[in-house]
Amino acid sequence: MGYMGSGKSRVGKALSQSIDISYIDLDSYIEIQEKSSIKNIFSNKGEVYFRKKERQYLEQLLSQKEPIILALGGGTPCYFDTMDFIVNSKVVSFYLKVSIKTLASRLGTEKHQRPLISHLENEEDLHEFIGKHLFERLPFYSKASHIINVDKLTPEAISLKIEELTQINPV
Repeated sequence: MGYMGSGKSRVGKALSQSIDISYIDLDSYIEIQEKSSIKNIFSNKGEVYFRKKERQYLEQLLSQKEPIILALGGGTPCYFDTMDFIVNSKVVSFYLKVSIKTLASRLGTEKHQRPLISHLENEEDLHEFIGKHLFERLPFYSKASHIINVDKLTPEAISLKIEELTQINPV
């Protein structure tokens, strides 16, 4: 888990390749199940509908018998009692912690692909927006089993760190 631009998807894919466990991106899974993009779900059915479906699919995925590597959406842990559900599900969770400066640098080049920030006019607005969001989300993210500062780490290095922390051995 982590804020948009923290590398959740790239790290999940790297870890999946390293330890040979299936990787699932929750947002992609929702799009497949709903046969619609996240953007269209928000536009046509609203955020409340999306968050309920997000929780439903999260529960579905976490109830599987097979182990998976799951990248959550940036807001997933922050709605309803989802973070408590994750903690009580006895899954090993990781918060990929990234500084505001690094996030702004990464997201500044992707603004047009990210509806949540596409309206922001300049770098100062982006920094302020990210800072506000991180402040609101930190109480949820900080409940993760492990917090990894990832500012200067590659997805592969983060994957190795996760393997070390969980003592997962590659197959």
